[in-house]
Amino acid sequence: MLLNEHLSKVLLKEAAGLPVPTGVKITEKDLPGLEPYFPLPWILKAQVPVGGRGKAGGIQKVDSRDEYEKIARQILSMEIKGNKVPFLRAEPAVDIRKEFYLSLTLSRQRRKVIMTVGREGGVEIENMGPENLLIQEISLPGGLQPNQIRAAFFHIGIAKELFADFSNIVRNLYNTMIDYGLLLAEINPLALTGYGKLLALDGKIEMDDNIVDLNPAFEKFYQPEHSTPVENIARDAGMSFVSLKGWVGLIANGAGLAMASMDALNFSDLPAANFLDLGGAADQKRIETALRLLFDDDQVKAILINLFGGILSCELVANALVAALGGKEPEKPIVVRMSGNSAEEGLNVLKQVKGDKLHRARNMQEALDLLTKLKPADTPKIDFPEPIAAMPDSRPKDIGYKSPHTFGIDKDTPILVQGITGAEGRLHTKLMLEYGSNIVAGVTPFKGGQEVLGVPVYNSIKEAQRHHEIGASIIFVPPKLATDAILEATSCEIPWVVCITEGIVQSAMLNVLEQIKGGKSRIVGPNTPGMIVPGQTKIGILPTTPFSPGPVAVLSRSGTLTYEVADRLNQVGIGQSLSIGIGGDSYIGTTFADVFEMLRNHDETKAVMVLGEIGGTAEQDLADYVIETGFDKPVLSFIAGQTAPPGKRLGHAGAILQEGTGVQGKLEKMRAAGFTVCPSLESIPQLTADALGIKLSE
Repeated sequence: MLLNEHLSKVLLKEAAGLPVPTGVKITEKDLPGLEPYFPLPWILKAQVPVGGRGKAGGIQKVDSRDEYEKIARQILSMEIKGNKVPFLRAEPAVDIRKEFYLSLTLSRQRRKVIMTVGREGGVEIENMGPENLLIQEISLPGGLQPNQIRAAFFHIGIAKELFADFSNIVRNLYNTMIDYGLLLAEINPLALTGYGKLLALDGKIEMDDNIVDLNPAFEKFYQPEHSTPVENIARDAGMSFVSLKGWVGLIANGAGLAMASMDALNFSDLPAANFLDLGGAADQKRIETALRLLFDDDQVKAILINLFGGILSCELVANALVAALGGKEPEKPIVVRMSGNSAEEGLNVLKQVKGDKLHRARNMQEALDLLTKLKPADTPKIDFPEPIAAMPDSRPKDIGYKSPHTFGIDKDTPILVQGITGAEGRLHTKLMLEYGSNIVAGVTPFKGGQEVLGVPVYNSIKEAQRHHEIGASIIFVPPKLATDAILEATSCEIPWVVCITEGIVQSAMLNVLEQIKGGKSRIVGPNTPGMIVPGQTKIGILPTTPFSPGPVAVLSRSGTLTYEVADRLNQVGIGQSLSIGIGGDSYIGTTFADVFEMLRNHDETKAVMVLGEIGGTAEQDLADYVIETGFDKPVLSFIAGQTAPPGKRLGHAGAILQEGTGVQGKLEKMRAAGFTVCPSLESIPQLTADALGIKLSE
């Protein structure tokens, strides 16, 4: 959640106690009655969550009351980089003697907090050269150190009398970053005034969405004016929604499948009008909201609903869809593709829908063909880059490297369930037991002595270990408590710790990962569907029907995409040796490369399928590993979100395409490592068969 300058300064003042200029918020309705209460001259500043306001004319000085209203209305009528100006912030003009730069950011690549200070700040900070900046890494959980504050102070070169003030600003900014789950806290410029004081003249804050979910009081920092009405409605309904430029409204379950569906539409000259992930609750109310959003959008000419039933039943979703339509004919053409759990039953339920505007499809290609027939003649063409083509495997083969690690999960692995007495823990314990997983114990503090489905419950893992050998733990614990649950499991040296929990604050997870570095436990997740060894065991929430024993390991950052691909492979007789979701968050434990290290010596695995996403460098890091170690099993890959707009989060916390980076570099790196890069979901079965050297039956 990116805060505008006004809200950033509110947070900096209230939470961090930082010196910020006096300011007042002014909207169109406030004019002409509201005037700033401080003496002239005034600075009027457009409040939009983008840079470049000054160059666009969104920051102007007012020297007299006579020109105040005219200039204010002029700024309020502006649109800056596609953002309308909802209100202004008025501040008194400040006598600035010198401008500096100060920021703290959580670096996904370095896995540390990065503190940056600049001898000069302001709008041209990017063009001032590297010698202007001092960049220091702050490790977690150790935190900000006094020597780092001193180094920053001496770098900017101000009078020693200001050291105490500077130290307080940096220390308080850091504490606020950790306490409020900030991903970015930037002061640019940090000004030295004519009064010899330091002042946070401008601020930019990015807050982790997860901490807002955990702390309703932080909702006051959300500015609905910076989003479209549609995006606000979707947000209130708990759905992930991003507006795009096409004409096909998209509804899908699961971020990975939604991203892959968006790409399939865009690459088929059927550009998506939006990204919409229903999330886990595809119930009547949520479907009603999603349909109403797309029915009311004039840009949307037809709708694709793409569902893969995992734990979620397609039949239940179909009933919810029928109920949402209320016995009426859809207002716009709808193509519904269903696959997986109860898909046939779901498609049959949809026969109840009145009229001829609802079209049923059993696979994605059929859905695309139907949408092509529905395509209006006057739709503008939107150009997207061509999906990268598969290339022959050119990697060096076995270079003599042997991994010391093995996978070591099978039907006999004894499993502990943390949070077993909760609704989710109880449900998935039942499903794991039905699959044959060897669940020997559960843990819920203060509920020891009970039994859940015949499984004994203990107060702590230490207590459970006195009675049982534990080979793996699975965590069904709320986000506020999940990091402590991970620490408990790792302190007990459980070999595998699978954290299902979604919504853990990023800095808190990074803190935990740094604490347990070098330990004996291997963390999977968080925000993972877990793992399954088909025919042996599952430790997670994965549905079992898409999986069967076979030669291909499926590794993924997305749950629904995992089920989709496994199901497509099963349909052509290719089973899986293992499927593991590494998690969709920015900070996770086990990486793709870690799993490859174990699969190297895993005789049952003959090829590996990697399902990646935009954002982060996990796939590039894997490519480097494969090249450096001479991994000699065939590797196939598919990247979801190739046509995503930069800077937009698409469901997963880690699925953000950064401005200016593009996704082609990721694809090229994987291809250079010899991966068979699959251009579409439809291409996966044949390319996998080719990699295995088998022929698919007609």
